[in-house]
Amino acid sequence: MALTLDELNRASPQQAAAMLDGLYEHTPWIAAAALAERPFQSLAHLKHLMAQVLARADKGAQLALIRAHPELAGKAMVAKTLTAESTNEQGKAGLTECTPDEFARIQKLNADYNAKFGFPFILAVRGPRGAGLNKQQIIDTFARRLGNHPDFEQAEALRNIHRIAEIRLADKFGAEPDLGNDVWDWHEKLALHSDPGFAEHGQLTVTYLTDAHRACAAFIVQTMREAGFDDVSIDAVGNVVGRYRADAGVKNPKTLMTGSHYDTVRNGGKYDGRLGTFVPIACVRELHRAGRRLPFDFEVIGFAEEEGQRYKATFLGSGALIGDFNPAWLDQADADGVTMRAAMQHAGLKINDIAKLKRNPRDYLGFIEVHIEQGPVLNELNLPLGIVTSINGSIRFVGELIGQASHAGTTPMDRRRDAACAAAELALYLEERAAKDGDSVGTMGLLNVPNGSINVVPGRCAFSLDLRAPNDAQRDALAADVLAKLQQIAMRRGLAYTLEETLRASAAPSDPAWQQRWERAVQSLGLPLFRMPSGAGHDAMKLHEVMPQAMLFVRGENAGISHNPLESTTNEDMQLAVLAMQRLLDDVAAE
Repeated sequence: MALTLDELNRASPQQAAAMLDGLYEHTPWIAAAALAERPFQSLAHLKHLMAQVLARADKGAQLALIRAHPELAGKAMVAKTLTAESTNEQGKAGLTECTPDEFARIQKLNADYNAKFGFPFILAVRGPRGAGLNKQQIIDTFARRLGNHPDFEQAEALRNIHRIAEIRLADKFGAEPDLGNDVWDWHEKLALHSDPGFAEHGQLTVTYLTDAHRACAAFIVQTMREAGFDDVSIDAVGNVVGRYRADAGVKNPKTLMTGSHYDTVRNGGKYDGRLGTFVPIACVRELHRAGRRLPFDFEVIGFAEEEGQRYKATFLGSGALIGDFNPAWLDQADADGVTMRAAMQHAGLKINDIAKLKRNPRDYLGFIEVHIEQGPVLNELNLPLGIVTSINGSIRFVGELIGQASHAGTTPMDRRRDAACAAAELALYLEERAAKDGDSVGTMGLLNVPNGSINVVPGRCAFSLDLRAPNDAQRDALAADVLAKLQQIAMRRGLAYTLEETLRASAAPSDPAWQQRWERAVQSLGLPLFRMPSGAGHDAMKLHEVMPQAMLFVRGENAGISHNPLESTTNEDMQLAVLAMQRLLDDVAAE
């Protein structure tokens, strides 16, 4: 019979310890230390406290925990000496039924991993959905992580141990994350649609108005209708718009808008953008099932385009809603020569209606967005949710340093005008200068020596600069210092340079009232508040121009990697995101 949180909170120390036995392999002191903090507000609260206990432990204790775990398909499994929990987990992953070749491969990986790191490979084999990874997924992950740095891999082992404990805790309490499972499954179904050239390789790429993009829109329409939305449509730029109407007794209700984009980068992940559409769909479905209406309209939008992959029109979907659609974009052609106008006409969109999409801000309470973090911070802190304080402002430049190409063997070091060395010096300065601000970031992502040769001093070097900060003043100060350094380097080295500003986007600080609503929602789940800026741009940036906005971040797995097939999050974290949004909606309704 499943345990209850009330039973755990009321139990004697000995009884409570017995209830939590087996969460951490042969390591009962973690749960025991967390029990001193009772009562627990939620299982999420308990999980966080246990993670904090381990984080405060010394490296020796952490390493002992890792070494307390058995190898996957290892000697303990063969000898049938695994704990009941490990036997269940390895069995669900099919590791107890390996073919001889699979068993040999895993044994070789075990040996190589132990030789490199000095501890066994730890993986939550029941996976981010909780239903179990297959053997090939396990072997692929094993091989990939073998290349990690030892410090990183030790931290990754501990993160997987926490995931194992999370699943075991849910089993003990019969706490199935049903909402998170549904949101997970919707992502999997949406990810079946991918553009030609990528789909054949199992890669996810969905660019604006391709057949895959339109199939995604159709799936979101179907999911919204099944969830109980009153109105569902595809608008003139391809946004999927669902509206759950307010209680009929409310006169002239305002609207709360939410959503995110469903296009992707090339060979991207399944959750960037899409999580922000499916989480509110789950909320509407639960409202509909309960026969409940809010005192405001709830508008959920799957934005058609945010990434700028097919045409140079980033934020096309959300921009159209604030009247920021440039008709000149219609004549842009993609790599195959297809204009945006032709693509829209082929998709059956009504181009003449684009101007009508502009929303009246007076009709709206604001805009909220849920998004996967796309970074490592929450993952490293073992926190499932984070409160976004601001979306960073950014400036981008492209430029070229121009020196003198000369013979690499005959040109003395003190007589060189090396454009690549100048770019390298600027890159190192950028790294140092951005770090001084804390939340500022700077990247020189493009470096290219045109027609470079191994025996020629580079005479030219093209480069890019991407500078971001939580507010415009901090961003501008960073840019001023970097450009001054560029001028100084060029002068000292006898170089010329060109520089073109290609993007300037203002920071989008979260509206204080909406940020506080997210904070109350997170606190209601028993989780600590963690506030952080967003280094990436989001649809919320566009809506920020006309209405208050605030965002909630959800932890990403695999060190928070994004724009990558390894992008992932868990059903448990998705569940918490849905619960947080439900609480926010309840609070706004009560206001």
